[in-house]
Amino acid sequence: MRVAVLGASAKEERYSHQAVLRLKEAGHQVFPVNPALSDLAGIKVYPDLAALPQDMDTVTVYLAAANSTPLAEELCRLKPSRVIFNPGAENAVLEEKLQAAGIAVQHACTLVLLSTRQF
Repeated sequence: MRVAVLGASAKEERYSHQAVLRLKEAGHQVFPVNPALSDLAGIKVYPDLAALPQDMDTVTVYLAAANSTPLAEELCRLKPSRVIFNPGAENAVLEEKLQAAGIAVQHACTLVLLSTRQF
């Protein structure tokens, strides 16, 4: 599965950083997204959603609503099968736009989904 991690962090204590590592360990192709980074634990980091390959299965969001709302058009254009809003990243406005574009939305913790083999 091809998974973009929106809001990937270089800080090891951040859940978005842990998600990148755990997704890779689980055998997924991981595409971290953060304009301030070029590499995260040996994985290429993409500056924005537009730089990603067009065939993403999942985008897992670790951004606050104020930062993710402006990305609605790019997310809809990317058209992943689903977008996961991790705890603290919930965004009703973005969720509505994604659903209108036919993109499934899930409220869940990526790390928990991986731990329970529900990812």
